[in-house]
Amino acid sequence: MKKMVVGMTTVAVVGISSAFFGISAHANTVDELEDRQTEIESERLDIKADLSEAESEIADILFELEELNEEMNRVDDALEHNTTKMDETEESIEKSEEKVTSLEEEIDTLEETIEQRFAILEERIVSYQKNGGNINYLEVIFGSQNFGDFVNRVSAINKITDSDASLIEQQEEDKQKVKAKQDEVLDKLEELENMKADLDEILVLIEDQQQQNEESEEKLLARQDDLTTLKEELEIEDSDLAALEGEVSESITAANRPEPSSSQNVAQSSEPELDDEVEGNLTTLSSEESNSNNDSSNSSNNNNNDNNNSGSGMSTVINAGFDHIGVPYTWGGKTPSGFDCSGFVSWAFAQGGYSIPSTTGALAGTGSKVSYSNAQPGDLVFFDTTGGPGTNGHVGIYLGGGQFIGAQNSTGLDVADMTSGYWKDNFNGHVRRVN
Repeated sequence: MKKMVVGMTTVAVVGISSAFFGISAHANTVDELEDRQTEIESERLDIKADLSEAESEIADILFELEELNEEMNRVDDALEHNTTKMDETEESIEKSEEKVTSLEEEIDTLEETIEQRFAILEERIVSYQKNGGNINYLEVIFGSQNFGDFVNRVSAINKITDSDASLIEQQEEDKQKVKAKQDEVLDKLEELENMKADLDEILVLIEDQQQQNEESEEKLLARQDDLTTLKEELEIEDSDLAALEGEVSESITAANRPEPSSSQNVAQSSEPELDDEVEGNLTTLSSEESNSNNDSSNSSNNNNNDNNNSGSGMSTVINAGFDHIGVPYTWGGKTPSGFDCSGFVSWAFAQGGYSIPSTTGALAGTGSKVSYSNAQPGDLVFFDTTGGPGTNGHVGIYLGGGQFIGAQNSTGLDVADMTSGYWKDNFNGHVRRVN
């Protein structure tokens, strides 16, 4: 990811420069004004470069956040899976332990039975050897009534002893089987215990990864907030510089304007000055002067036409953009190769001989305010596209009939309808007339 070092140094420099240039609206020479204009343009280029880099890093951060979210989802799934596996393992361990206990009890019972039977058999053998005891084999044999009874008694005693020995052997075999089963369960139990230990380690690792992901997300979001704040500050500084650039440009135009003849001075002495400073922004409005000598009635008619935005200069303003419909929206653009909203308005009025600012904020104070019900072709119309009411985020030139022409962010230079849809919803009723 691209890294950049963008701080408040640029903003501070721009702020100082703006204050410096705003000290005097009138320079001593055209060269000084042009030097100032060059410096402002250079600073705006630096700001645009920083803006571009900030936007690029914000895009990188958004991409990283998307990847991080996917990783966090995978970690959460792994944690859920292994937690379920741990629960199953602990349940299996509990069942195995219960089975081991049951087998141990079974073995104890078999061993006890084997010992009891072995004790009986041992007693019989001892009794046989000692010719005594509770069961005397010789008494049983010699107590027979005849030889046949003797044979039967001997055979019965042999069967009893053989049966006891066989039973003991069978019980020993059963005990060995139970012990083998017990060993098998113990091996399984040991395997489950090892699995549980492994799962414990995995769960610890997953939880650590979760914590690291959350910390990374916090850092990225904080960086995004910082860059967004910086971007907004840079945009404000650029807007201020653009307004200042317009003022300097107007001052250069005024300085280069030829001195009027004495007859023109007399004629113009009765007219109000067109230079007007509105909300700290120098606004110079000029129209083409007629070279012909008109009588007083014609002059009066022309003045009425200008007030109705129907003079030749205003007609040029209104029609200037139609040959460039479709020109793409370019932030800060002021030429037919690319316009933003205020850049187009400033350019269009320049075609009719008017010099007005090239920022929306400065245009919002240009000329005189009129109601929308009295709006005429050539008036400036403003829209709230960047925030709450009264933000004047977009500007265009009213054409009449609810239509206006302007550089739209989505379609470029185009004619739009402000009587319905998006533009109706965002029109704030602010209309200015350049007079």
